Amino acid sequence: MYDYLLVGAGLFNAVFARQALDAGKSCLVVEKRDHIGGNCYTECVEGINIHKYGAHIFRTSDKKIWDYVNRFADFNHFINSPIAYYNGEIYNMPFNMNTFSKMWGISSPKEAQDIIASQRREIQGEPRNLEEQAISLVGRDVYEKLIKGYSEKQWGRPCQELPASILRRIPVRFTYDNNYFNDPYQGIPIGGYTAMIEKLFAGCDFVLNVDYNVDRDKYRTMARQIIYTGTVDSYFEYCFGPLEYRSLRFETEVLDIPNYQGVAVMNFTGLEPAYTRIIEHKHFEFGTQPKTVVTREYPLEWSLGIDPYYPINNEQNQQRYAMYASLAKKEPGVVFGGRLGEYKYYDMQDTIISALACTKQKL
Repeated sequence: MYDYLLVGAGLFNAVFARQALDAGKSCLVVEKRDHIGGNCYTECVEGINIHKYGAHIFRTSDKKIWDYVNRFADFNHFINSPIAYYNGEIYNMPFNMNTFSKMWGISSPKEAQDIIASQRREIQGEPRNLEEQAISLVGRDVYEKLIKGYSEKQWGRPCQELPASILRRIPVRFTYDNNYFNDPYQGIPIGGYTAMIEKLFAGCDFVLNVDYNVDRDKYRTMARQIIYTGTVDSYFEYCFGPLEYRSLRFETEVLDIPNYQGVAVMNFTGLEPAYTRIIEHKHFEFGTQPKTVVTREYPLEWSLGIDPYYPINNEQNQQRYAMYASLAKKEPGVVFGGRLGEYKYYDMQDTIISALACTKQKL
């Protein structure tokens, strides 16, 4: 009998596994997909590490977390500086003086602040939705060109129907700084995330292409405790109804040119085209290969059977999740963790922090 049965082979269970194995415990991993790594999975195409499930850029302000991941991979010095494309116009992201200079033909922070302050005045009181929140932060011009179309594509709803909370922490700077994140530690693991995940899981036994919830009776008796990182509602057979997500569809192609767009991430902020961004993977690792690989990312309305990506944490879903969380606390021998198990949008650093906290409680 194993000490732990880990349901799901993503980052949460990879970290838990490493801590458990280092403590002398045994682990069996059961994974629905045909590979490990979860949404961090990378695969090599034309010598380029492809982020199979969307761009993953590691960043943290916690030196302990940075030191932890550097035990399992060498990280490069990639800095996320995405570009926004709007009807043939190119803008820097996040919103900074480069953005405002291009938008309004100005050069000083005071000019930008004055324009934004003037445009903010149309919003009276506390912002009630995403549109009002965006205008109160950066004014109507930036909202119309760089936020509205992207957000409506991403969430499949008009901005007037989306919660203001989606944009509460959007970066706005009055300096010429294109670094999207403020975190001092940033980068991409050299050789891809899969190599890092493999080191974290080294020493585990694996069963791939198996849905634990379908074969639960077979596997649940094979370990003393279960760490479950699948969707919490599927574990309880959707007894309160399914929790809602937004999903994604990816179109990837190899191009016989060395450089397609000159940047790793380009956001398309108008309602057209239908995709929200193009990822050119080689730029994550400063590649010089003769070919390039690009992925177009399309938001997708989620339904059962489609991979879930972004929890829709509105009031209705949070109330439903609270009922599932109550059941989860009472489930003997099972710990629910990760983005799907806890119905939270986690960055990679958040996942690692949560997994390490879990190991302190359980090991």
